[in-house]
Amino acid sequence: MSTGEIVCERRGHVLLIGLSRVAKRNAFDLPLWNGLCQAYGELARDPELRVGVLHAHGDHFTGGLDLPQWAPVFASGTFPIPDGGVDPLGLVSRVGKPIVCAVQGICLTIGIELLLATDIRIAARTTRFAQIEIKRGIYPVGGATLRFPREVGWANAMRWLLTGDEFDAAEALRLGLVQEVTEPGAQLARACALADTIAAQAPLGVYATLASARHALPASEAEAAARLLADLAPLLASDDMQEGLRAFVERRAGAFRGR
Repeated sequence: MSTGEIVCERRGHVLLIGLSRVAKRNAFDLPLWNGLCQAYGELARDPELRVGVLHAHGDHFTGGLDLPQWAPVFASGTFPIPDGGVDPLGLVSRVGKPIVCAVQGICLTIGIELLLATDIRIAARTTRFAQIEIKRGIYPVGGATLRFPREVGWANAMRWLLTGDEFDAAEALRLGLVQEVTEPGAQLARACALADTIAAQAPLGVYATLASARHALPASEAEAAARLLADLAPLLASDDMQEGLRAFVERRAGAFRGR
C-alpha cells in the first residue's frame, strides 16, 4: 500500500507544502498527517519563510481520511501532533503566518477542514467537494462544524453538512469557501502568485494583521474544539457507524436506525 509523504519546496520566502499519496487519491494515512504537521512546524519556526502554500500532487486534493488507520486516534480522544509539528487543522496549535491553499479533483472531509484552516483558497473549476461523515454514521471532527457556519452562514453550511451532498467549485465560490476559481491545472500557480504578493509585504505587519483577525474570533470556538473528539466517542460505538462502514464497502446508501 502506498504510504503518504509531504513534498516541501522553498521558493524565496514561500514554502510549498505538497500532499503526496497519489495512488490513494491523497487519502490521509498517519504518515501523511505527521508529515503535514512537521511541514507546518517548519513554516512556523523558520524566519526566512513568510507564507505557506498547501497543495496536492496528482489529480485530487484528498479523498479524506484512511479510516482504518484513524480508528485508534479517534479512540484516544486527541489528534496526534509529532514533536516539532503544528496542527494543520488549527485546533490545538496554529501557524502564525498566512497559508494559501490550492485544491483540485476531489476534496472530501478533512480536505474541506484543511481549507477552512487556511487563509486564502483557490480551486480548480472541476473540483468536487463533500463533507460526507454523516454518511458513515459519524460527524466532522476537524473543524468543519466550527468554521463552515462562520465562514459561509448557518443555513449555507447546514445545507452541505447535514446532507453530505457533493458540491462544485462554482458553489464553493458562491458560498465564500474559496476566493477564486481557475481552469484545471492553473490553481497552484495562482496560489503561488498570491503567496508571493503577501511575502513581499512587511512581514511583521502581515503577522500582526493575521493575529488581530484571529483574536476577534469567538472564544467559544476553542471550547467547542476541545469537545470534538469527546463527542465522537458515542458515535463510534453506535450501530449506525458500523452500518455506515458496511454501506461504504458495499457502495450503497446507509440504512440508519438512530442507535
